[in-house]
Amino acid sequence: MSQSLRRLALLVIFMLAWIALCMPAFRHSTKASSRLRPSPDLAHAAAPHSASSQILAVMSAQVDAWNRGDVNAFMQSYWHSGQTVFVGAKGLVRGWDAVMARYHRDYPDLKAMGHLTFSDLEVHASCGDAAFVIGQYHLTRESGKVSGIFTLDFRHFSDGWKIVADHTTAFAPGAEGVTPQ
Repeated sequence: MSQSLRRLALLVIFMLAWIALCMPAFRHSTKASSRLRPSPDLAHAAAPHSASSQILAVMSAQVDAWNRGDVNAFMQSYWHSGQTVFVGAKGLVRGWDAVMARYHRDYPDLKAMGHLTFSDLEVHASCGDAAFVIGQYHLTRESGKVSGIFTLDFRHFSDGWKIVADHTTAFAPGAEGVTPQ
């Protein structure tokens, strides 16, 4: 089994375990998750005060910060904790400070960052204060285009929805994302 498939299998196991923790919320609602097709303005893709719309607003702010070349503002969507994790092709990064350092190292300027868009977003609210988002990212840079898939684990804190775990994987060159059903 390839390393990418192993990572994906581990992520699926992690997400299933996480959902099991919130199972009482699933038992009492047949609408435990909502699949959203984002409009160009992510903040207006769902009802104004729903968890989904709040999470999409966080992601819209991320896109805006990224496209300004502002990694510090981009990182405000992550939980500022030593427990925050990022999983990518280069391995696991633990802690908000380490994730911030990774972004600054890998994306030192706007040229390296390029222009970011998200597509095929699915917001799944599993508890009142927990949700995850599956989607695709697309970076357009002078050096070429890069796309991939991600799963973001969100938790709701007193200061809003924050990413506590981010698993992002680039597609192989020439590969395309999964077409929504």
